[in-house]
Amino acid sequence: MPAPLPRGSTSRTAVRSDAFFAPQRTSSDELPSAEVFIRNVVRGVLEVFAGVREAEQLARWTTEDVYRAIVVRAGLAARARSARRMAAPRDVHEIRSVHLFSPVDGVFEATVIASARTRTRAIALRIEGLDGRWRVTALALL
Repeated sequence: MPAPLPRGSTSRTAVRSDAFFAPQRTSSDELPSAEVFIRNVVRGVLEVFAGVREAEQLARWTTEDVYRAIVVRAGLAARARSARRMAAPRDVHEIRSVHLFSPVDGVFEATVIASARTRTRAIALRIEGLDGRWRVTALALL
């Protein structure tokens, strides 16, 4: 018979089930092309910052921290456009290049160069295969 648990603690079974309900890693082989996903998500992020797409459309593809950072930065960009009395730009960024690196299976780190008529940007991001889909776990826009 196993030793009794201290008062107020959870059962051993409950502790093991936490790992079961945590996000589960997914192999790259079980996921769609990382480059296609990265191109699409970067295009979406740039459209959010430009004010032509709602940030909520990216929530499914990002972690909570990345999503919050996108919302904050999109709000700052909207205020800056409003202060200058500028409309949302209609020139869409073109993805010039995508460079991928996979440190382990199910994880890609990428640098993306995107340009519009007036601006060129570098974007760095990390995607991880979690729960059967790619999710952006880190994002930096320069």
